[in-house]
Amino acid sequence: MASAPSRVLPFLSPPYTAASASLRAPSGRLRCAATAGQAGFFTRLGRLIKEKAKSDVDKLFSGFSKTRETLSVVDELLTYWNLADTDRVLDDLEEALLVSDFGPKISFRIVDTLRDQIRDGKLKSGTEIKASLKRCILELLTTKGSKTELQLGFRKPAVIMIVGVNGGGKTTSLGKLAYRFKNEGAKVLMAAGDTFRAAARDQLEIWAERTGSEIVIDNDKKAQAPSVLSQAVKRGKREGFDVVLCDTSGRLHTNYGLMEELVSCKKVIAKALPGAPNEILLVLDGTTGLNMLQQAKEFNDVVGITGFILTKLDGTARGGCVVSVVDELGIPVKFVGVGEGVEDLQPFDAEAFVEAIFP
Repeated sequence: MASAPSRVLPFLSPPYTAASASLRAPSGRLRCAATAGQAGFFTRLGRLIKEKAKSDVDKLFSGFSKTRETLSVVDELLTYWNLADTDRVLDDLEEALLVSDFGPKISFRIVDTLRDQIRDGKLKSGTEIKASLKRCILELLTTKGSKTELQLGFRKPAVIMIVGVNGGGKTTSLGKLAYRFKNEGAKVLMAAGDTFRAAARDQLEIWAERTGSEIVIDNDKKAQAPSVLSQAVKRGKREGFDVVLCDTSGRLHTNYGLMEELVSCKKVIAKALPGAPNEILLVLDGTTGLNMLQQAKEFNDVVGITGFILTKLDGTARGGCVVSVVDELGIPVKFVGVGEGVEDLQPFDAEAFVEAIFP
């Protein structure tokens, strides 16, 4: 009887077949090449998403219009600046920064720096003072929060865990993030880990359909979040997904029982795929301004936040909180929400941000 023809495996070069592959594992060189290929994919993916921010500067500019309006007083103050009015102008500038939620520490530091530079004769006009103000803010953002690109690791799937309090825009941000990944050709799997809020699963299913993503849900509506996330990561690994986006239940940072559940979620993800999650992104409501700092500290202490998504910044004049949260915690802002549209979750670019609030 003739034997059945051997099935050639697409990821192996001839003459390896299914039969011979079972006897001979891929060489170290082949494994290294595969790993390098995946690393290159994720590097390109992170860079492409970040580069799109530079082409969407108009969206960022319009998204910070209310903050820009509040800070427009800076131009008024500096237009007719003269050395005799230095103290008055700097006091008014400090107040404008405080109103925009830059926070006392940053506002005082910036103004003191400007005062010293004026005293030393380094700044001799309103134009030079404004340029120095922008440099100070940019330096704060780039020194403490420079890694704004997503760090997606070196092998598939990259796992991103989304956390935050209720009402911050967590599930919506996950959906918009999926849209960006899909636009760059990534194969995306969502995990409906918000098992407390009844509408969360339905909301995420709509986003999955809208973006053409796959989704793992709690079919019997009794499973706990860690179980759902574990299933999703295992499926992502088994079926070759590029990215797994893990939603979690919104929780107050003061509810220590629920905060501990996040630790369990993180542990089961790491057990299913060592080294994961690659990113743990905290979604913060930009309209809360400096009040978000305590939330950020608590979440970071519990699960180790790798980046922030600041939402609803188009509806507030408190855009200075972006600088405050980076300076306070040394954690980068990865994305900012500047509108309701699916493309309005913008990769954060420090230079574009400074130009948007101080044109």
